[in-house]
Order: sequence, then structure tokens, then C-alpha cells
Amino acid sequence: MRRTAPRPPAGVPAASGPEAGPEAAAEAAGAAVAAPAAPAAPVETPQPTLSTEFAFELPRGYVDESGTVHRHGVMRLATAKDELVPLRDLRVQENPAYLSVVLLGRVITRLGTLPLVHDGVVENMFASDLAFLQDFYRQINAEGHTRAGVSCPHCEQSFEVELGGSRLGES
Repeated sequence: MRRTAPRPPAGVPAASGPEAGPEAAAEAAGAAVAAPAAPAAPVETPQPTLSTEFAFELPRGYVDESGTVHRHGVMRLATAKDELVPLRDLRVQENPAYLSVVLLGRVITRLGTLPLVHDGVVENMFASDLAFLQDFYRQINAEGHTRAGVSCPHCEQSFEVELGGSRLGES
């Protein structure tokens, strides 16, 4: 009876000849040689995503020179540069209250169908819209979300409201 060496698994070249080494000799003698274990596939854990843009709806809306009302917009998170550059603006140096106008002009990326949003747009907004945007800016940059804790003036029950994308008076 003729004894043969077991065949190597698919994809592993067969060893032959005297230069094959001790593993080939052990296989030829019928001894089992453990194959190296395949490296485990890395487990992909979902990375948390960071929202950098937040939609909003102005309470009144910006009215452009043609009379079109723009209410829906997007504001991005502010960078350190966004907060530092306005400090060099002469209008801000003369009137510190102008800081929020210049800052909002930098971080509002879209407003209705306007091709560009800048501080000139922000300075021509209604005061209620400016106050809304200042509060919205604080919410997304300081607290990281657009929810605000409020309480009912009648029953004093506490609850949260969504500031972004909701209309005034709705919860």
C-alpha cells in the first residue's frame, strides 16, 4: 500500500523537493502542521457624526429689495476665526453691538433663494429675526443642539422646544 501526503488547502502552494524544509518533511510523514490563522477582519464601529449645519425658519423673514420674503435658512457652526475676525472690523470697534451682525453674516450659509448671505443682509432683518438668530447661534455653538428648555407660564410645567425649523408658537 502506498502512502501519500495530504494535499495542501486551496491557495497554498505544495512543497516539493529537499529544499522544502522541515514542514514539508513533517507533512510527508503524515504529521499535521497547523496553518497560520488568518487575521481577523477589523470590526467597523459606527463613528459618531457631527452636525455642522442647522436649518432654521425665521419668525418674520427677510424681505429683499424685490419684496420676496426669505424665511428658511441654514447656519453652520462657528469657528474660532469666525469669532475673531469681526473684532478687527471698524464697525464693531466703533459699536460693539454690531458684532452679532457681522458674526451672523459669516455663519449663515443659506437664506431662502438669496445667492449670498452677508452682514448687509443681516443688518436689514427685522429685530425679532435678529434676536431669533442670536439665540439660535448660542444654542448650536454653546450647547450643541437646537433644543431649549422652557416652562409654561400658566402651569409652570417644564419641557423642551425645538428652535430650528419650527414656527413660533408650535412645539
